[in-house]
Amino acid sequence: MWLWAAVGSAILLGIYDVFKKQASTRNDVLHILLYATALSTVLLSPFIIASAFGTGWFEGTVFDVSRGSLRDHLLVLLKSAIVSVSWITGLMGLKNLPITTAGTIKASRPVFVLIGSILIFGERLNLWQWVAIIIAMFALWLLGHTSKKEGVDFVRNKWIFCMWVAVITGVISALIDKHLMASMEPMFVQGWCNFYIALIMAAIVLFGRFAKRSYYQPYKHDWAIWLIALFITASDFLYFLSLHSSGSMLSVVSMLRRSSVIITFVFGAILFKEKNLRSKGLALLILLIAMTILVFSSR
Repeated sequence: MWLWAAVGSAILLGIYDVFKKQASTRNDVLHILLYATALSTVLLSPFIIASAFGTGWFEGTVFDVSRGSLRDHLLVLLKSAIVSVSWITGLMGLKNLPITTAGTIKASRPVFVLIGSILIFGERLNLWQWVAIIIAMFALWLLGHTSKKEGVDFVRNKWIFCMWVAVITGVISALIDKHLMASMEPMFVQGWCNFYIALIMAAIVLFGRFAKRSYYQPYKHDWAIWLIALFITASDFLYFLSLHSSGSMLSVVSMLRRSSVIITFVFGAILFKEKNLRSKGLALLILLIAMTILVFSSR
């Protein structure tokens, strides 16, 4: 089940990225993330409230949420701060880069998660899993080479730098997730993490408004924010459920989840009329082959 939960999470994550790109054309990064995480918190609030008042409505189900100790909340707060950095820099990059390029840079994250999973959690891959990882790395390199034709310099472009900051902080967050899932319920981590991220984003937005910082821009209502919240909530739920399942491997889950680039590629071609689709399509096909090998070699 954890394999298919990861695949489902990837599909939803790809759709989420498309709506983020769409919303970024009308609003600044901070407002998008603030309202999206606030709405996600509202969607998850029934589970947290039920736990706080001890109603027992969801006891014994995957929606069960414990109150958690102070240590649990501090760990989730730390994760929330790291995720906030990842989301802010990632959306800044997505706003200013072709979605096909930004999406595939994010897809490189599992390579670093793999290294961390081996060094920290002692995960071991079989031969075919290694073959899939190597093929995926080649596909990502090929996409980086193709992106140079669009004038995107992977060394000097500041938005590429933002994407790499998002990748590194995302790797740290993923490694923390694996640790948290060993002792906490998925809904506890997801629900409280969204709540803390919403507080962090609200603090940054309010500071920008009253201190009149240049990054603050007035918010314009956008229906895409609602869809962003819906799809990231569903995607994260399947992701945490997958990690929490017995026998799941962080390295495999992370690689599968980043196959969301397939969704962003398709919508990038249809909605955003991006260029060099033939070359990017070849890289995507190779990545898809790698993902297929990874799924069947992990069953």
